[in-house]
Amino acid sequence: MSEATSQPATGAENIVWDLSIFYSGPEDPAIEADMAAIDADIAAFADDYRGQVAGLDAAGLLAAMERIEALLDRVYRLEMFAQMLYVTDTNNPTFGALMQKLTEYAARVQQGLLFFELEWTALDDAAAAALLAQPELAHFRHYLEAERRYKPHLLSEPEEKLLVEKAVTGREAWNRFFNQLMGASRYELRGEQLTQSEVLSKLFDTDRELRREAAAAVTAGLQDQAMQLTYVFNVLAADKASEDRQRDYDTWVSSRNLSNKVADDVVEALVEAVTANYDIVAEHYELKRRLLGYDELLHYDRNSPLPVPDSDRVYPWEEARDIVQQAYQAFSPRMAEISQRFFDEGWIHAALAPGKMGGAFSASGPVSAHPFIMMNYTGRERDVSTLAHELGHGVHQVLATETQGLLNAQTPLTTAEMASTFGEMLVFNDLMEREPDAEARLAMLAAKIEDSFGTIFRQVAMNRFEHGYHNARRETGELSAEQLGDIWLETQRDMFQGSVNIGEDYGHWWSYVPHFLNVPGYVYAYAFGELLVLALFRLYQQRGADFVPDYLDVLAAGGSDWPHNILARLGVDLTDPEFWNEGLAILRDMVRLEEKLAREVYPEKFSA
Repeated sequence: MSEATSQPATGAENIVWDLSIFYSGPEDPAIEADMAAIDADIAAFADDYRGQVAGLDAAGLLAAMERIEALLDRVYRLEMFAQMLYVTDTNNPTFGALMQKLTEYAARVQQGLLFFELEWTALDDAAAAALLAQPELAHFRHYLEAERRYKPHLLSEPEEKLLVEKAVTGREAWNRFFNQLMGASRYELRGEQLTQSEVLSKLFDTDRELRREAAAAVTAGLQDQAMQLTYVFNVLAADKASEDRQRDYDTWVSSRNLSNKVADDVVEALVEAVTANYDIVAEHYELKRRLLGYDELLHYDRNSPLPVPDSDRVYPWEEARDIVQQAYQAFSPRMAEISQRFFDEGWIHAALAPGKMGGAFSASGPVSAHPFIMMNYTGRERDVSTLAHELGHGVHQVLATETQGLLNAQTPLTTAEMASTFGEMLVFNDLMEREPDAEARLAMLAAKIEDSFGTIFRQVAMNRFEHGYHNARRETGELSAEQLGDIWLETQRDMFQGSVNIGEDYGHWWSYVPHFLNVPGYVYAYAFGELLVLALFRLYQQRGADFVPDYLDVLAAGGSDWPHNILARLGVDLTDPEFWNEGLAILRDMVRLEEKLAREVYPEKFSA
């Protein structure tokens, strides 16, 4: 009989966040009182400004924007409290009811403020430009300018209100159903019922048989849910196609690109550059196969650590914290000071729990609060990187909110991944420099390369899946699980170029990825951010300490300007199509360094 595979203790079992900055609990009467007060203030705002936006001078527009920002801060407090409760237990009916109440309430708020956006974007271009040139509006200039890009895609106020209303019982309801379905799912492995986070963590184990069984458990679990998951994917793809048609977007991803403040052709250049360099992936996995001594790599071998001492050890929570904080401190005491607050003040939820949402995120808080980090800490080396990643987000969010306020702090998804992946690089570089053993350095380098692959190549391969599935849904109608699986397998196999045997059982694994549903088109932003960070980290290595204040200034800029203008402060030209090739060349150099180090550490494996 197979051995059980219980989750080892990590010290993160009691790492839960403190939400008291918002409310005492889901039954706090202050929630209803705050909702009523906000409703009254929105009504007063509408009385003051409906039909008046075109006649506002710069001072009047500034006053209106300041009122909107203050209102939204209060709304975000309500929403964030409900969301943070919900993600810790998606099957808790009290949390779910509060989440739904606040989702419906946020829709009413959006409807109440819609008129202002529509009147502003309807303003004549020349009149808007004259207003934005006034010095009084300097703080909100970019925000207001960026809003006007949506002018060709906005509908009438009654139509916009109807879309907001229907999203609550449509798109948002289906996403909630998906999250609850995944949160309730259990995967049987060696006689135990594991959550998704627990079973996926076994794919990083050194025991190949355990990895095989874990992968089979995931496949079986997803097969059991295939009918529900296939239907959700079809409904949400059809919903997106309908809204894209109504808003006159050219492609399935155009709305996401607009939100990301990046042109369609820039995204196409990114995707083309990454897919043209899939041979980097094959080169690494061919090397990994040789080092592991396998005849072939199967999909559950992708994330296997190299067989070196302690490669599968558990990192206690406190050790992970210290590893990240040491790297952050060496780079910038200011960054370490901010990230320390996440540990000291209860801004992290790391404990595993039934019903808890899988994955990890850092949720940006309103000015009157702070960000919160959610992760599922299992003690793997990958979890240490995840902690560094999410703390990078958190530091970025704190700096931007403190400096820019609520509306200007929000970065597009493309640059939102910059600080997180840079944080990972800091930790990796620090550990590599302090590790004296060549075998251990090789294992660390291989793991980092695979993290970068996951962020660059896998995310672009997933973007190709989205591209295929959205276009197929629009052209041929509802798709079967098998059709979705075929698109998934084709795009995944393209990435590996034959270096990993992607079997038919992997054809179900598209169905657990939440980004495809929650934020369609999101995934390429990870590749954007990682390639950007590879270039930035090389600049840091060249410039040393002089780089740090400029980098922190870029983080503090948040979304207060176009990304290419903000990054130009560091000497990065995002408008150059060759920019992506620079990052890919750095990654290729890392793979070549990996092989060089492997030949030095294991010369016998290369003698044949």
